Amino acid sequence: MLRSRRLIATLFLSAAVAALPSIAMASHSWGGYHWARTSNPFTLKVGDNVSGPWESVLDTTIGDWSQSTVLDLTKVAGGTRPKPCKATTGRIEVCNARYGNTGWLGIAQIWITGGEHITKAITKVNDTYFDTPTYNTTAWRNLVMCQEVGHDIGLDHQDEDFDNPNLNTCMDYTSNPESNQHPNQHDYQQLQTIYSHLDSTTTVGMVAGGIGNGASSWGQLVSSSASGRTSVYRLDLGNGQSVLTHVIWAR
Repeated sequence: MLRSRRLIATLFLSAAVAALPSIAMASHSWGGYHWARTSNPFTLKVGDNVSGPWESVLDTTIGDWSQSTVLDLTKVAGGTRPKPCKATTGRIEVCNARYGNTGWLGIAQIWITGGEHITKAITKVNDTYFDTPTYNTTAWRNLVMCQEVGHDIGLDHQDEDFDNPNLNTCMDYTSNPESNQHPNQHDYQQLQTIYSHLDSTTTVGMVAGGIGNGASSWGQLVSSSASGRTSVYRLDLGNGQSVLTHVIWAR
């Protein structure tokens, strides 16, 4: 099934790229960060530490990103408890909990070694906000989950304006998520570019502690969108290792 999806995606890629607006043609690799691996396509495990409506949302996200020609995501039993959401080397852990009035809807964190290789990653979604009428919708849940896992595999945003027309991708900021719940063809094209080379070693499937839920534990603020609704922080761990945290703030 996944291989047939890949074939369809490849057949339509050229036409889809030609039809994309110019803003979507810009590179949206997140700093060149990627999982090291020695062959393509590769399989990346996603730890399931979610409950309630997030179960089906996680399934949707895993299915969407697995349509890429270079990677498959596969759901496995979670390796942590949702509240601390500690990272597991060699895979992504996805968690939901009531993390409190932190201000953020969702975060993605990636552990980096050698300046570019992702060694582990987490996605957190904050039920303190998703249990409110504003965000308690399938569309908002799909957008945030899809986007945070997209960061965990090396993607940045295609666009960071919340109020312009949607690009029909979860990697586009928006105030109306209805058409931005899934990746689009340019996301898959960007993944092909990011993972076009092979590495001599692998960081896939290879234990570190988690990081707190507040900005004070994320390290230094390195960038913020013009609207102030998204931020990136960097924490230097020494010995060539660091943690990057992508944050979507609630309104």
